[in-house]
Amino acid sequence: MNAAAKKQIDLYYALRLEIDELSNKLSAEHHKHLECKKGCDQCCLNLNILPVEYYAILNELTPDGIPEIETITDREDPCTFLKDHACSIYPSRPVICRTHGLPMLFLNDDGDDMELAYCELNFTNAEDVEFTDENTYPEDTFMSKLYQINREFVKHFKDKQYREQQIIPLIGILNEHK
Repeated sequence: MNAAAKKQIDLYYALRLEIDELSNKLSAEHHKHLECKKGCDQCCLNLNILPVEYYAILNELTPDGIPEIETITDREDPCTFLKDHACSIYPSRPVICRTHGLPMLFLNDDGDDMELAYCELNFTNAEDVEFTDENTYPEDTFMSKLYQINREFVKHFKDKQYREQQIIPLIGILNEHK
Protein backbone atom coordinates (compact mmCIF):
# COMPACT_ATOMS: atom_id res chain seq x y z
CA MET A 1 0.00 0.00 0.00
CA ASN A 2 1.42 3.39 -0.95
CA ALA A 3 1.91 6.36 1.41
CA ALA A 4 -1.15 8.29 0.18
CA ALA A 5 -3.45 5.32 0.86
CA LYS A 6 -1.78 4.74 4.27
CA LYS A 7 -2.48 8.38 5.14
CA GLN A 8 -6.20 7.76 4.58
CA ILE A 9 -6.04 4.69 6.82
CA ASP A 10 -4.53 6.93 9.53
CA LEU A 11 -7.33 9.45 9.00
CA TYR A 12 -9.84 6.60 9.33
CA TYR A 13 -8.27 5.58 12.66
CA ALA A 14 -8.51 9.20 13.87
CA LEU A 15 -12.17 9.35 12.83
CA ARG A 16 -12.83 6.05 14.56
CA LEU A 17 -11.28 7.46 17.76
CA GLU A 18 -13.54 10.52 17.50
CA ILE A 19 -16.56 8.25 17.02
CA ASP A 20 -15.53 6.09 19.99
CA GLU A 21 -15.20 9.16 22.23
CA LEU A 22 -18.69 10.35 21.30
CA SER A 23 -20.11 6.83 21.58
CA ASN A 24 -18.63 6.49 25.07
CA LYS A 25 -20.12 9.85 26.08
CA LEU A 26 -23.54 8.91 24.73
CA SER A 27 -23.35 5.46 26.31
CA ALA A 28 -22.62 7.04 29.70
CA GLU A 29 -25.45 9.53 29.25
CA HIS A 30 -27.97 6.85 28.23
CA HIS A 31 -26.63 4.02 30.41
CA LYS A 32 -30.01 3.48 32.12
CA HIS A 33 -31.54 2.57 28.76
CA LEU A 34 -28.75 0.62 27.08
CA GLU A 35 -29.10 -3.15 27.11
CA CYS A 36 -26.27 -3.71 24.64
CA LYS A 37 -23.72 -6.06 26.16
CA LYS A 38 -22.36 -9.55 25.57
CA GLY A 39 -25.29 -11.67 24.50
CA CYS A 40 -27.25 -8.84 22.86
CA ASP A 41 -26.32 -9.57 19.26
CA GLN A 42 -29.51 -9.38 17.19
CA CYS A 43 -28.01 -6.55 15.14
CA CYS A 44 -24.77 -8.45 14.44
CA LEU A 45 -25.13 -9.41 10.78
CA ASN A 46 -22.61 -9.90 8.01
CA LEU A 47 -21.93 -6.39 6.79
CA ASN A 48 -20.52 -4.75 3.73
CA ILE A 49 -18.09 -1.92 4.41
CA LEU A 50 -16.13 0.68 2.48
CA PRO A 51 -12.65 -0.27 1.23
CA VAL A 52 -10.86 2.06 3.66
CA GLU A 53 -12.56 0.34 6.59
CA TYR A 54 -11.90 -3.09 5.17
CA TYR A 55 -8.16 -2.48 4.77
CA ALA A 56 -7.86 -0.67 8.11
CA ILE A 57 -9.45 -3.65 9.88
CA LEU A 58 -7.35 -6.08 7.86
CA ASN A 59 -4.26 -4.05 8.78
CA GLU A 60 -5.04 -4.47 12.50
CA LEU A 61 -5.70 -8.19 12.44
CA THR A 62 -2.81 -10.58 12.52
CA PRO A 63 -3.28 -14.13 11.23
CA ASP A 64 -3.49 -15.21 14.88
CA GLY A 65 -6.16 -12.55 15.45
CA ILE A 66 -8.50 -14.00 12.83
CA PRO A 67 -10.96 -16.35 14.53
CA GLU A 68 -11.40 -19.91 13.37
CA ILE A 69 -14.53 -19.98 11.22
CA GLU A 70 -15.98 -23.28 10.09
CA THR A 71 -18.16 -21.95 7.28
CA ILE A 72 -18.55 -18.58 5.67
CA THR A 73 -22.13 -17.46 6.00
CA ASP A 74 -24.21 -15.07 3.95
CA ARG A 75 -25.39 -11.57 4.82
CA GLU A 76 -28.66 -12.72 6.40
CA ASP A 77 -26.90 -14.92 8.97
CA PRO A 78 -25.32 -13.70 12.21
CA CYS A 79 -21.96 -12.01 11.72
CA THR A 80 -19.19 -14.42 10.94
CA PHE A 81 -17.06 -12.78 13.63
CA LEU A 82 -19.66 -13.36 16.35
CA LYS A 83 -18.35 -16.07 18.69
CA ASP A 84 -20.20 -17.09 21.86
CA HIS A 85 -22.39 -13.96 21.53
CA ALA A 86 -19.37 -11.62 21.48
CA CYS A 87 -17.45 -9.87 18.70
CA SER A 88 -14.16 -11.65 18.07
CA ILE A 89 -12.73 -8.54 16.35
CA TYR A 90 -14.22 -6.02 18.78
CA PRO A 91 -11.27 -3.56 18.93
CA SER A 92 -11.25 -3.43 15.11
CA ARG A 93 -15.00 -3.57 14.45
CA PRO A 94 -16.51 -1.31 11.75
CA VAL A 95 -17.95 2.13 12.46
CA ILE A 96 -21.55 0.92 12.20
CA CYS A 97 -20.90 -1.58 14.99
CA ARG A 98 -19.35 1.15 17.16
CA THR A 99 -22.48 3.27 17.04
CA HIS A 100 -25.30 0.75 16.84
CA GLY A 101 -27.77 0.96 19.70
CA LEU A 102 -27.19 4.64 20.31
CA PRO A 103 -29.83 7.20 19.37
CA MET A 104 -28.99 8.65 15.95
CA LEU A 105 -30.06 11.72 14.06
CA PHE A 106 -29.94 11.68 10.28
CA LEU A 107 -31.39 13.60 7.37
CA ASN A 108 -34.58 12.02 5.99
CA ASP A 109 -34.82 10.75 2.42
CA ASP A 110 -36.39 14.02 1.24
CA GLY A 111 -33.48 15.96 2.74
CA ASP A 112 -35.76 18.43 4.50
CA ASP A 113 -35.90 17.18 8.10
CA MET A 114 -33.92 15.26 10.67
CA GLU A 115 -35.10 11.82 11.76
CA LEU A 116 -34.34 9.94 14.94
CA ALA A 117 -33.49 6.25 15.05
CA TYR A 118 -32.73 4.14 18.10
CA CYS A 119 -32.67 0.51 19.13
CA GLU A 120 -36.06 -0.43 20.52
CA LEU A 121 -34.42 -3.07 22.71
CA ASN A 122 -32.50 -0.28 24.43
CA PHE A 123 -35.02 2.52 24.56
CA THR A 124 -38.14 0.60 25.54
CA ASN A 125 -39.62 3.79 27.01
CA ALA A 126 -38.32 6.21 24.38
CA GLU A 127 -41.18 8.61 25.06
CA ASP A 128 -39.60 9.22 28.49
CA VAL A 129 -36.30 10.34 26.92
CA GLU A 130 -35.82 13.81 25.53
CA PHE A 131 -33.56 13.33 22.52
CA THR A 132 -31.62 16.43 21.47
CA ASP A 133 -28.70 17.29 19.21
CA GLU A 134 -26.46 17.00 22.29
CA ASN A 135 -27.46 13.46 23.32
CA THR A 136 -27.74 11.79 19.92
CA TYR A 137 -25.20 10.59 17.40
CA PRO A 138 -25.01 12.81 14.26
CA GLU A 139 -24.85 9.96 11.76
CA ASP A 140 -24.68 12.10 8.62
CA THR A 141 -21.72 14.10 9.94
CA PHE A 142 -19.58 11.06 10.59
CA MET A 143 -20.71 9.11 7.53
CA SER A 144 -19.81 12.10 5.38
CA LYS A 145 -16.32 12.20 6.91
CA LEU A 146 -15.95 8.45 6.38
CA TYR A 147 -17.08 8.77 2.77
CA GLN A 148 -14.55 11.56 2.10
CA ILE A 149 -11.71 9.51 3.61
CA ASN A 150 -12.76 6.50 1.55
CA ARG A 151 -12.96 8.59 -1.62
CA GLU A 152 -9.32 9.62 -1.19
CA PHE A 153 -8.33 6.09 -0.21
CA VAL A 154 -9.73 4.48 -3.37
CA LYS A 155 -8.16 7.23 -5.47
CA HIS A 156 -4.69 6.39 -4.13
CA PHE A 157 -4.99 2.64 -3.40
CA LYS A 158 -3.19 0.87 -6.23
CA ASP A 159 -3.31 -2.77 -5.03
CA LYS A 160 -6.88 -3.11 -6.38
CA GLN A 161 -9.29 -0.75 -8.09
CA TYR A 162 -12.46 0.29 -6.29
CA ARG A 163 -15.20 2.78 -7.10
CA GLU A 164 -16.01 5.51 -4.54
CA GLN A 165 -19.26 3.91 -3.47
CA GLN A 166 -18.18 0.29 -3.72
CA ILE A 167 -18.57 -1.83 -0.61
CA ILE A 168 -16.82 -5.06 0.37
CA PRO A 169 -18.18 -7.93 2.49
CA LEU A 170 -16.45 -7.86 5.88
CA ILE A 171 -16.21 -11.65 5.79
CA GLY A 172 -13.75 -11.30 2.91
CA ILE A 173 -11.09 -10.65 5.55
CA LEU A 174 -11.14 -14.37 6.27
CA ASN A 175 -9.94 -15.11 2.73
CA GLU A 176 -7.12 -12.57 3.01
CA HIS A 177 -5.38 -14.66 5.69
CA LYS A 178 -5.71 -18.14 4.17
